[in-house]
Amino acid sequence: MDPLWMLAAEWWWIAPTAVGAGAVTAVGVRRGQKRSGRRLALDAARRDLRDAQREIGERRRGVKVARAEHARLVAERTASRASTADVASARRALRQAEHDAKAAHADVRARRIRVGVEQAQVPSASRTDRYPLARLNGAHDAVIARWMDYETDAAKLIAYPAMSDGKEPAMAAFLAAASRARDLRPSSPSGVTPAEFSAYRDAVADLERTFDVAEHTAKARAAGRDPDAATAWPGSAHEMLSRSAEALDKAAGAAAAALAAWTSRRRPKRDE
Repeated sequence: MDPLWMLAAEWWWIAPTAVGAGAVTAVGVRRGQKRSGRRLALDAARRDLRDAQREIGERRRGVKVARAEHARLVAERTASRASTADVASARRALRQAEHDAKAAHADVRARRIRVGVEQAQVPSASRTDRYPLARLNGAHDAVIARWMDYETDAAKLIAYPAMSDGKEPAMAAFLAAASRARDLRPSSPSGVTPAEFSAYRDAVADLERTFDVAEHTAKARAAGRDPDAATAWPGSAHEMLSRSAEALDKAAGAAAAALAAWTSRRRPKRDE
């Protein structure tokens, strides 16, 4: 027998074993990447996008239901079987459903942008300090360090007493956010799921926002200013627009009721 064929017959098992080992290695690398958390933020962003897309479907169905209910009550009012207040309430519900649908669309757009950003920021395997959970822990620690600076610096403690006042609403909101972020912080980088990462990421974002509000409030009070003065006018404007919309609803309802009454008086009787 040819020595080459003898060698092949003796070592025939090497090729399938090598192929199998290669496949196992590839699967192991992919699983290792997931376990290491290198793509954790991207996986969480994709999960959030799917949830937001499902939310859009529910909001669209809500708009259809609200629109149908409004049309029904308009017809009922024409037949004098529904009141103007009923139609106005249905119209407000329709507007709210439409606003919710627009917000859901905006949320999907934001989630898509986040997916693209996280995909571009996937770190190399050697940069463990840039892994998503490590970056998030760093952002969490940075906010706590800024807060502790107010607690440990005597000059700041005197200048901004609101930053140490738990009864201050803005500071109370920050302390609640800090407690929530602390509870959601993973104790170990291994085994963190995309859902857990999303919850912790949102908690850290809320922590950053509430600290910014608390800091702004403390500095405004120290300067003798009202921290809510900047938001007073938009709130008043929104209230005025809401009242104007309700007045228009009532006026439209009264006009429709008057038209229905006039039509019923003008309708000829059967015996005539």
